[in-house]
Amino acid sequence: MDSPTLLDVVVLLTDIPAEKLRKGSLGTIVETFDNGNFLVEFADLNGATYAMPVLPATQLLKVYQKPIAA
Repeated sequence: MDSPTLLDVVVLLTDIPAEKLRKGSLGTIVETFDNGNFLVEFADLNGATYAMPVLPATQLLKVYQKPIAA
């Protein structure tokens, strides 16, 4: 699978209690770092950010979406 890149949607693979994030939470990559880490924004349904941790690729899985015809 491809490594996540800027603006990719990702799913969290582990709980992060310090950030009040649970496995399965969806976030968006908003910054990439040379060391392989990513700044990931987690937002609620209104678009308000509730967490923005720096995470390693090992804690993330890139989400692939296939368009569905209406």
